[in-house]
Amino acid sequence: MTSLFELFKIGIGPSSSHTIGPMKAAASFQHSLLERREAPHVARIRVTLFGSLAWTGKGHSTEKAIVLGLAGLRPETIDPDEAERRYAAIKESRQLPLTGERRIAFDVSEDIVFDLEHVLPRHSNALTLAAFDSDGRLLLEETWYSIGGGFIVREGDTSATSEAQAHVPYNYRTAAELLALCTAESLTISDLVLANEAALRPKAEVLEGIDRIAAVMFDCIARGINGRGELPGALKVRRRANALFERIKQARSNAQAPHEAMECVNVYAIAVNEENAAGGRVVTAPTNGAAGVIPAVLKYYCDHCPDSSPQGVRTFFLAATAIGSLCKMNASISGAEVGCQGEVGAACSMAAAGLAAALGGSNGQIENAAEIGIEHHLGMTCDPIGGLVQIPCIERNAFGAIKAINAASLALRGDGSHRVTLDQVIETMRQTGADMQSKYKETSRGGLAVNVPEC
Repeated sequence: MTSLFELFKIGIGPSSSHTIGPMKAAASFQHSLLERREAPHVARIRVTLFGSLAWTGKGHSTEKAIVLGLAGLRPETIDPDEAERRYAAIKESRQLPLTGERRIAFDVSEDIVFDLEHVLPRHSNALTLAAFDSDGRLLLEETWYSIGGGFIVREGDTSATSEAQAHVPYNYRTAAELLALCTAESLTISDLVLANEAALRPKAEVLEGIDRIAAVMFDCIARGINGRGELPGALKVRRRANALFERIKQARSNAQAPHEAMECVNVYAIAVNEENAAGGRVVTAPTNGAAGVIPAVLKYYCDHCPDSSPQGVRTFFLAATAIGSLCKMNASISGAEVGCQGEVGAACSMAAAGLAAALGGSNGQIENAAEIGIEHHLGMTCDPIGGLVQIPCIERNAFGAIKAINAASLALRGDGSHRVTLDQVIETMRQTGADMQSKYKETSRGGLAVNVPEC
């Protein structure tokens, strides 16, 4: 399994694979220089981006992420406004604060190379960082892969990539194994996941962590609704969550709008993804590009379901974790690997399972909701216009949230039995991603990205 706190990571926008991952890789490289005591000898650092990182890195603020990471900053702790100020200062001065008072010359336009020709075999999101001394001698070189959702893997590192691969009481690889374990142990899916999380850290810490993640999500919705103006980038997309929400309030004051709950869900998802596109603080759920689906469905549960409760919120996250873990283990949550079906599709599946669990669904109904959520995203491509996480990404999250609620509703009206299993749909997603042409996998070289002019 993958831990809840690995799937749901607090960071900054606009992309988990192109912003958070590269920032973490650069910070780890800086840490390696410190550990090896090479930092005092470094005169130059060169970073080369490959594949999807090269093709859409500029639209995803990858340069900024790398610079901040090399300065020792981390996505989970840095303030988004401070990030912008720090990056602007480094870019203008062409001086990188490598350690304390130690600064080296660093020109973003020259020292970060976008290799548009080569794709490394392990993953499309790859970057190589190299440090040299004043004589041009190579001091350290590392290649990292940003594999989606903010997860990173270093070339040659054979150690476990997930803390949850440590001993946990209930190991499962498939949904069938998960359901069998729950039946054998008389547990709900959420209870089983909680038992595993409590084997990694104290139970009280797990519950407090879930509450904090939910609070960050709700705060992101509020900030997104209050946001105005244009989003960064050449597309000049105007924020609209605020105006949409004002129209809902006006309609509410006149008479009950027939689709108010659905309209609110749209606003919640759009608000989060506008914050993400603006580089604000978001939670990977399981990625930044799909960050609006789960918060929108969670707020729907809290604000529009009469029996909602804090315990229901925790149940939601725990069940969603089980599904996200299955998607990551058996397919991918990376748009650069399988297209948007692995991002918004996985998020929809997680949200559907979480909502079904929070509303008291059986394990079979939860698995059914998750299956429906993914099934109707199969084949969805990742083709952001201009490499920006804006069009079609922002609206796509709203549709993913609505689909998740519908999936949970359909599953809860049934008895949990269904013809297509979650395992079969996840395997189909993996196969579809493997068959999908690379231009439809977060490269901005196909689909809407080439058929809609940027300006």
